[in-house]
Amino acid sequence: MPELPEVETVRKTLQKLVVGKEIEDVTIRLPRIIKRPDDTEAFRSMLAGTTISGIGRRGKFLKIVCDPLVLVSHLRMEGKYRLAEQGEPCEKHTHVIFHFTDGTELRYRDVRQFGTMHLFAYGEEDEQLPLKKLGPEPLTDAFQLPWFQALLAKRKSNIKAVLLNQEYIAGLGNIYVDESLFRAGIHPTRTASSLKEEEVERLYHSIQQTLKEAIELGGSSVRSYLNGEGEMGMFQMKIQVYGRKHEPCLKCGRPIERLVVAGRGTHVCSHCQR
Repeated sequence: MPELPEVETVRKTLQKLVVGKEIEDVTIRLPRIIKRPDDTEAFRSMLAGTTISGIGRRGKFLKIVCDPLVLVSHLRMEGKYRLAEQGEPCEKHTHVIFHFTDGTELRYRDVRQFGTMHLFAYGEEDEQLPLKKLGPEPLTDAFQLPWFQALLAKRKSNIKAVLLNQEYIAGLGNIYVDESLFRAGIHPTRTASSLKEEEVERLYHSIQQTLKEAIELGGSSVRSYLNGEGEMGMFQMKIQVYGRKHEPCLKCGRPIERLVVAGRGTHVCSHCQR
């Protein structure tokens, strides 16, 4: 699933590729992707004639501003956007096509078909689901160390479950939680409230630093992620534990283990993360 760095990279590429383009029509091949409004014909007619003025992001969601509307899009496991020329053969699993007046098309392709699209009047999107319940993002002013310390002090769940909960912190997923915990030297099964003050501070900084580095490198292409221009991310070259089962730890040389924590495959060095 694309996480905050991957979605931010997609946002940047779409900002460059589609801002200023006017939507002439929308083709919807898989109606269940459209969650709001319920009527896909209404979705289509509302967007026709609007112009894309900006691309935002909230957590793992894209916010495509089509004055006076905002399209909130979640890529889920396999969703991808690509700009194509009209008449260019359509790839299999292309489910929504935004036709622009200049003869280009923004195509949404999703092999797993888990992606979602919600359409709101501009300014209403943050006050309603799915964005309403999202917690602060790690690279914003709302994510302060005292707030983070208070959050963890109240949680009896394991630290990985807390970090994955989007209502607590928006944007983190399996890759960057595993990497952040490794950098901080914290085992993912530790109860959040059991962390000492210095451990919480290490984790706080490791989350921010990991995300910053991943954004700079365009995210991680550990499976099928590509940005809006079809390019791979490169942070996977710096990954230290995620997906490295049985490979030697880059710090101590002992083999990386794979556990299931919070219902997710989890990679850990039990020596460096006691």
